[in-house]
Amino acid sequence: MIDLVTPADVSAAALYAAAILMAAPLLSLRGTIITGVCALLIDLVMFVHFGYHRSPPEGSELAMVVTVSVIAIFLNRLLYHLQVQLSSARDIAVAVQSAVLPDPPKASGSLRFAARYEAAQRDAQIGGDLYAVVDTPFGVRCMIGDVRGKGLGAVRAVAAGLGTFREAALQEPSLTDLVKRLERSAALETQQPGSETELEGFITGVVAEFPRNEGQVRLINRGHPAPVLFLPDAVRYLEPSQPALALGMGALASGPLSVDTLAFPEGATLLLYTDGLTEARDEKGVFYDPVDRFAPSRYTCPDTLLDALVADVHRHTGGRRTDDMALLAITRTPDNT
Repeated sequence: MIDLVTPADVSAAALYAAAILMAAPLLSLRGTIITGVCALLIDLVMFVHFGYHRSPPEGSELAMVVTVSVIAIFLNRLLYHLQVQLSSARDIAVAVQSAVLPDPPKASGSLRFAARYEAAQRDAQIGGDLYAVVDTPFGVRCMIGDVRGKGLGAVRAVAAGLGTFREAALQEPSLTDLVKRLERSAALETQQPGSETELEGFITGVVAEFPRNEGQVRLINRGHPAPVLFLPDAVRYLEPSQPALALGMGALASGPLSVDTLAFPEGATLLLYTDGLTEARDEKGVFYDPVDRFAPSRYTCPDTLLDALVADVHRHTGGRRTDDMALLAITRTPDNT
């Protein structure tokens, strides 16, 4: 249209080239070739319309369109192979996540579970946060944690911490002994050469135990954000009665571990999370606070609560992510539910 409504000495060759280059990343190989052929034919038709003299400028313009078409085809193939590689990497990441961070069981007795994980990098599937749920002879035991550092070193620390928790949870009758096993594992991980946690390494975490048929929860918090308890008439943080250092830093502490025992009645939900939740900021720099933003007894299903929580965090931050975020919700329901 520009060629038709402008004088013969004004050329739209740049727009023909732009159309071909836009086709390369957006269309298939066939679509890119068709776009190049159409651009060449339309350019040639315009020359005939205004009088084709086979002059050097005309030949140069047609050669330019052909050259851009060849380049576009090359770029289309290059982008295709890059997309295949990225898709393969994502599939591997999903497999790694399923192996390292499998979904928790849906239920155990009167307890219902749900988990969510969002990595700080949009194309990543796993980072330095961890969670686990194990049904043991001593009750259901859960853990959530956050490894200092990023990258493959953090993933290795996550795998080591989860492996230790799953083994020790089945073997240690005492919750304090279980945490001591985690402490030894974290300390050994920081001593591994080349580990991202080798210097000043630690893992913050909360370990929870739900004894069978007791309507209680026992918590040990090792330098981690306080869990949130959703009750029918209140929503509140469960601050530890005695602050403790993170896992891997136990050598700097003195005194026994503090175990907090709290009521966990029917209808209650315990939210364990990493600091990616409470450190999520809006455009004004205001931190996210789940206690202020959620009303009591609104959600009776852990999946529904986490779906609403994740959506609310995205609204608060405008979709920006600065840290990994792991969420684990446990709800006590009547045994016949």
